[in-house]
Amino acid sequence: MKILTTVGEMQAACRSLRRAGTLGLVPTMGALHDGHLSLVRRAKAENDAVVVSIFVNPTQFAPGEDFETYPRRMAEDCAKLEAEGVAVLFAPSVEQMYPQGATTLVEVAEVGDRLDGASRPGHFRGVATVVAKLFHVVDPDRAYFGQKDAAQVAVLRTMVRDLLFRVELVVCPIVREPSGLAMSSRNLKLSATEKQRALALCRALRAAARALECGKTRAEPLRAAMLRQFSGAEDVRLDYAEVVHPATLLPVADTRDGALIAVAAWVGQTRLIDNLLVENGSAASAPAACQDAEKMEAMHA
Repeated sequence: MKILTTVGEMQAACRSLRRAGTLGLVPTMGALHDGHLSLVRRAKAENDAVVVSIFVNPTQFAPGEDFETYPRRMAEDCAKLEAEGVAVLFAPSVEQMYPQGATTLVEVAEVGDRLDGASRPGHFRGVATVVAKLFHVVDPDRAYFGQKDAAQVAVLRTMVRDLLFRVELVVCPIVREPSGLAMSSRNLKLSATEKQRALALCRALRAAARALECGKTRAEPLRAAMLRQFSGAEDVRLDYAEVVHPATLLPVADTRDGALIAVAAWVGQTRLIDNLLVENGSAASAPAACQDAEKMEAMHA
């Protein structure tokens, strides 16, 4: 595996790889886990070559957020990618991605201000800017993202459409820990106790899925089912629990035509997100674990 750190080197390497066939890109911020590796494996199955980027992007962190403490494990990440047969790793510096004097930012209006965009003003401006830069550097045929970052996916799909990128965005299922907790690099920041408390997120989604199974398709009963999971949850502070359109992130009143059920919460000092998709009136991706949510919901039936 080649490890490249400059834009020029990466552009040259990607031109060579594209001449040999299709090229897949997996953009990451590192601290790789099985969720990231599932994207790599999907990319390898669908392309002739795969490149991965690792770049902790400062423009998507607001002042006071966890940019400085975001997990960084480059040596371990390189070993994992080498084992997966990745062709090239792009690990640029901040100066490479944001040259001195750079002032251009990519703003995805409206959709970029919803869900996480509302909670973290400017976050998706930073995401869209760095992903647009990566698309220009790599020029991939396909780029791979996780469903866990559903709001990010909606923002990037809008950007790709509006700015006429030729890349195909491929969204891969959420990968979960055995407990049901959605895999995230930020899980590394949780203590064992906090990991247990963080299960409130997947319990909330499981409660919503159970309500759907019982024929409740209106958004408000589903939100109520989720909110009950956070009632009295120790050291867990709910950010949002919403039922929205998966493309626009606008609230929907009913899920029969499809929806995204999304939740975000602070567990101690760590902010986590999770979601499930509703398709054809039923949950397409509900966490199978967190079964105690069903018992709690039965008390409210």
